[in-house]
Amino acid sequence: MGDNTIRVKVQIGILKPANEIFEAIVNPEKMSKYFISGSTGKMESGKNITWTWEDFGAELQIKVGKIEKDKTVSFEWNGSGVECVVVITLEPKGENQTLVKITESEWPADYKGSNQCMRQVEGWTNFLCCLKAYLEYGINLRVGAFIK
Repeated sequence: MGDNTIRVKVQIGILKPANEIFEAIVNPEKMSKYFISGSTGKMESGKNITWTWEDFGAELQIKVGKIEKDKTVSFEWNGSGVECVVVITLEPKGENQTLVKITESEWPADYKGSNQCMRQVEGWTNFLCCLKAYLEYGINLRVGAFIK
């Protein structure tokens, strides 16, 4: 990332071990309980999948990059209208606590790029809160959240 680009950087602590969080991110059956409506497959290195969101009437193509079990998930997509790379890292902080970090990059450091990046910050913050609520309390925060 240079001086002329910006990126998303968000994180949250989740009171679960890294292996449970990893599985909730790569397994579409679990991911559909807090983030997506559906997926054409599990996230695996080099695989192309499609995620759908029925509440938005949307679908996106995901090109899965590096997958390191219980540590890293990366993929390319155009969730903001620009092709970007998302990297999710899991850092164990004890037996049942993990710091989940997400970066997405990158956009030009101009007005349009700033707006796109800020929408993604909002989206990834929502993703982390929904992931935490699902894993720690079994709650799907997306149900009824996006009223039109």
